[in-house]
Amino acid sequence: MPAGRGVTVALDGFGAERGFDVLAEGARLAAAEGVLLRVFGSPEELGLDGVEGIEVIPTTEWIANEEDPLPAIRSRAEASIVRAVRDVANGAADAVVSAGSTGATMAAATFGLRRLQGVKRPALAAQLPVPGKPVLFLDVGANSEVRAQHLVQFAFLGSAFSQAVLGVERPRVGLLSVGEEPGKGTEEVIAAHALLKNAPGLQFIGNVEGSDLPSGGVDVVVTDGFTGNVSLKLMEGTARAVTTAIRGAARSNPVAGLGGLLMRPALGGLRRELHPDTTGGAILLGLRAVAVVGHGSAGAEGIANAVRLAARCAEVGAVGRTETLLRESGANRGSLASERGA
Repeated sequence: MPAGRGVTVALDGFGAERGFDVLAEGARLAAAEGVLLRVFGSPEELGLDGVEGIEVIPTTEWIANEEDPLPAIRSRAEASIVRAVRDVANGAADAVVSAGSTGATMAAATFGLRRLQGVKRPALAAQLPVPGKPVLFLDVGANSEVRAQHLVQFAFLGSAFSQAVLGVERPRVGLLSVGEEPGKGTEEVIAAHALLKNAPGLQFIGNVEGSDLPSGGVDVVVTDGFTGNVSLKLMEGTARAVTTAIRGAARSNPVAGLGGLLMRPALGGLRRELHPDTTGGAILLGLRAVAVVGHGSAGAEGIANAVRLAARCAEVGAVGRTETLLRESGANRGSLASERGA
């Protein structure tokens, strides 16, 4: 995915689990491709002075993972993620990225950037570690409990993002459930299915099951944040276990070692496709500006890819295109379903 040349990204300079050096190297990689960065962190720790395309805004406060996000962002106006979001809201930057506290990033972005008109719940969307093609999965953690109307809006948010950023011309949208039949699933899933099957401007293919996620037979998969988060982490853990097992099997004996040597280029490519760093993180959809939540354990390439993702979203006008699709479909007015007190 090419980075957005000339786009400015506000980067939270704290919170990366692998330290300042990794975060700084990721910033350098993205800046080398033409992305402009405003990094909110410690100039001494980051060591980015003089790097072309990078400005470090001295910041000492930050919000840790164990802190309660809402009280923290409300009481700490000078915290790095709050300042980075404010930078976007004020127009100094086009997008914000953080590999720090997920809760703080989502809370700061939701309050600081505001929701698109009619969007009830922003959704956290991530690309699944599926070889060969992008599969967008949402929600993966922003909303543990949802109503049918929220799932409908997630479908439109995901479809618009898939078109604008991932380049899928007519995204196929599936609803995660326990069976393919329309009557399977929770009350809200069944209601959402009935609404989605006639939703204008959406290529809804029906229910999909958990076993369908790795197959890549669908472009966008919609679910609630609790199920999505558990599923995503399960897939990431499985991908790590599989690649580790393959590497171990290739070293188990001399014959396997020879086969592993011949397969090394292909296996290396597979490992890269399955690694969480490749996707760069998750994007919070439904806001008036771009916010990307990076993996806390990301390496330098993961940080760079999170910045690239944010820059790409800003460059192609993903927010505006999402707003247009929601407006044209009526999904931003609640006309596809009763609000049911949402």
